[in-house]
Amino acid sequence: MGAFPTRIVLATDGSEEAALAAHAAIDLSARAGAKLHVVHTWQDLRPSTLPAMAMDEYSRAYEHYEREAAELLEEQAQRLRSAGGTVAGTHLKKGRPAEEIANLAQELKVDLVVVGSRGLGSVKRLVVGSVSERVVQLDPYPTLVVRGGEGSWPPSRVIVGDDASEEARRAGEFAVGIGKLFDARTLLVRVYPQVTVFKARRISHVRASKELLKKGEGSLERRAAELESVLRTRPEIRVVAGDAAAVIQEVAEEGGEPTLVAVGRRGLDAVGHFALGSVSSDVLRAVSGPVLIVPSSSG
Repeated sequence: MGAFPTRIVLATDGSEEAALAAHAAIDLSARAGAKLHVVHTWQDLRPSTLPAMAMDEYSRAYEHYEREAAELLEEQAQRLRSAGGTVAGTHLKKGRPAEEIANLAQELKVDLVVVGSRGLGSVKRLVVGSVSERVVQLDPYPTLVVRGGEGSWPPSRVIVGDDASEEARRAGEFAVGIGKLFDARTLLVRVYPQVTVFKARRISHVRASKELLKKGEGSLERRAAELESVLRTRPEIRVVAGDAAAVIQEVAEEGGEPTLVAVGRRGLDAVGHFALGSVSSDVLRAVSGPVLIVPSSSG
């Protein structure tokens, strides 16, 4: 995976959220010179049991829904072209949306999947079980979840959550490549958790030691030096103690400027899916703006 995407898949369903994702995808493909593919999925809701007399009616309905899906896809592709985008291919898929999007990403061997975020909770955060989250769970390639309204893109700042892992290194390289396309400033953030200590029936939370934070600062400085070769400028760094997702969310909301948050995807379960409760999933649900999730190379 290079620093810039060369092949992008945009998932669309015609919603306002998908329109925001389309804006980001067009912008990225134009600046990076990447091929842009568009996919729309629809589901066949045929009942498990269907009387023979209803087959004709169902067949007509099936054709109607398939035609509507094809028309929606072509309409969205035309809107992309009208907005200045170059569409390399359109793909109509039938089945569960997240699974079909991930399968197409693997088929095309893309560098990036772009999706809009629906399924927002009452506090405008991604809820468990949304299509966006499911795509991230399944997709073995970087996924950009776009949300936050019109003012959230393009980013003027990129925040990379770094935990010294290989996944974080990949996320940093890819994110700063995207940030460079927009002349965005980059900040590397490393968070050390508080340690729970049990003392005589009392529970106290001890913040990470000064020595540990100092050591982390040196490690993050070295990571910043590695990324300087891509950016041509040294990213800023910040090392703090606390809850990783909460800290990254707080930092992302500083200043109120458009911010892209990037994290590596760890915590895979036994069948290779994004594990609930991982820092990546917490960040995805917490941050209100665009989030880039980059999986490990083993994905």
